[in-house]
Amino acid sequence: MARPRRPGPPARSGLGWPGRWLGWAAVLERSLTWVTAHTDAGELIGFVNVAWDGGVHAFLLDTTVHPDHGRRGVGTGLVRRAAEASRGRGLEWLHVDYEPHLAGFYAGCGFGPTGAGLLRLG
Repeated sequence: MARPRRPGPPARSGLGWPGRWLGWAAVLERSLTWVTAHTDAGELIGFVNVAWDGGVHAFLLDTTVHPDHGRRGVGTGLVRRAAEASRGRGLEWLHVDYEPHLAGFYAGCGFGPTGAGLLRLG
């Protein structure tokens, strides 16, 4: 079973499965924290980044689980650990934006729906 944890930055330049974003360093330098999930053998299978505004708001970004390990609670564990870490740093709000098909997942993690706006800059 995967165990969410927050070690140093991932040793590899990417998550190691097709279709995932490969740039880590610049993002992690600006993160409040991040959480990774690994198999018992140490294989990286999940990740979530927590950005923040320097005040009381944190933001979940890039929640991802390797397709071979989906629907086993790994993603939920990542989000819970990210929330615990944010709460432990005194933050008051944890925000997440998601596509409609992920609404059930985030509701199961305790998030309520909100109205939000989005402006595409590029």
